[in-house]
Amino acid sequence: MARIGLTGLGTMGAALALNMADNGFDVAVHNRSNDKVDAFMESAGDLATRLTPAYELNDLVAALEAPRAVIIMVQAGAAVDSVIDELVPLLDKGDLIIDAGNADFNDTRRRTQALEELGLGFLGMGVSGGEEGARHGPSIMVGGKRESFEAIEDIVSAIAAKYRKDPCADWLGPDGAGHFVKTVHNGIEYADMQLIAEVYGLLRAGGRGMGEMAELFADWNEGPLQSYLIEITAKILASRDAETGEPMVDVIVDSAGQKGTGRWTVIEALKLGQSATTIEAAVAARSWSAGKAMRKDAEKAYPHGKDNTAEILDADLETALFAARIIGYGQGMALLAAASEHFDWSLDLARVAEIWRAGCIIRSSLLDDIASAIRAGIPHGQLILAPAFVERLSAGVPALRRVVAASVHHGLPVPALSSALSYFDTVRRGRGTADLIQAQRDYFGRHGFERIDRPGTGFHGPWAE
Repeated sequence: MARIGLTGLGTMGAALALNMADNGFDVAVHNRSNDKVDAFMESAGDLATRLTPAYELNDLVAALEAPRAVIIMVQAGAAVDSVIDELVPLLDKGDLIIDAGNADFNDTRRRTQALEELGLGFLGMGVSGGEEGARHGPSIMVGGKRESFEAIEDIVSAIAAKYRKDPCADWLGPDGAGHFVKTVHNGIEYADMQLIAEVYGLLRAGGRGMGEMAELFADWNEGPLQSYLIEITAKILASRDAETGEPMVDVIVDSAGQKGTGRWTVIEALKLGQSATTIEAAVAARSWSAGKAMRKDAEKAYPHGKDNTAEILDADLETALFAARIIGYGQGMALLAAASEHFDWSLDLARVAEIWRAGCIIRSSLLDDIASAIRAGIPHGQLILAPAFVERLSAGVPALRRVVAASVHHGLPVPALSSALSYFDTVRRGRGTADLIQAQRDYFGRHGFERIDRPGTGFHGPWAE
């Protein structure tokens, strides 16, 4: 009998099944297309002895030892509900369903309640690291009942990436906690990718060749910016197209795709009254990138002439990128804290940072420092107020300011870099400009306001008379 089942042998599902088999677990595998099951079994090599093919869902369930546990790896949304609807009549009370896709945490919360009412366990399991991570060690973020997680904890710990022997996987809280953390992970990923792309754009505008940029990013990966995304950026910029011999990036259409998790992060931030401006800018930039034809016409209407950013120092670009990255991570952590309080999840944010240190897309050397800062306590829940980061931002923001100023001067778009700077400048002002906004609201809508010299909230200005 198989210890665990998996349905959905796409790229991630197949990799995850092989990972479990490689770590000594017997796995029953299923896919709606029987041909895909056969192809998967043929490609499994020696690991096929730990895999049981199932061509129907009832065969998958029958192949599992009790209590049964089934991982669903299909497209988020209706497809997950469809598989759950088919599985439920085949399972017994105490069995467990695990959604390991990129689910909307609101769906996970709904599914958790519905299945627990039927006596079934349900886990929302966020898996990050792409195909390579899923095969050899991803970062795994689990939400649901603790006892449900404990039933598969040995499997999750075994297949996860390791950071100094510590599994980059853990139970994070009830119902949708795991999938929400995965969503915010992806939002930070959006921001980090956009920040890197903006720096690449500034280097390109300054006349740098791809090879030179590749060397620069490789050098940066040896310092404070060390991360998976900086590492692969260096490799990408050094790559050439086999057909044309041109730099690979130069033959790729500048229109970025997105699967929705970045948007979900922004939507939930707005619902919770949080500021995730760096992530918002990254999501918006991807949306603008999709309008290629419009942008080409806009360039004709508003010609920008020859770009030249040669005066921006490489050291400033490195430092500015590092400062903006700190701000982006900080906004993501603040969003997690707000959601934890709102949904009563009791998220351990330091542990979240720790399980992101290996396996996932945003893994970086910065995460160790973030975990340490959170464990030490951060004022007002804001990472940028942690003493270690106050020191780094105080040293780094001047470079960010110079980079953004030069970009604005030359008409070069840096939406994420400038959003990070605007956020920083806004929160470091003890007195802002919302006093005027409150006066305006009171003038046209008698909404009332607070005064600085006495308690209460229902005060009005002289215009009310």
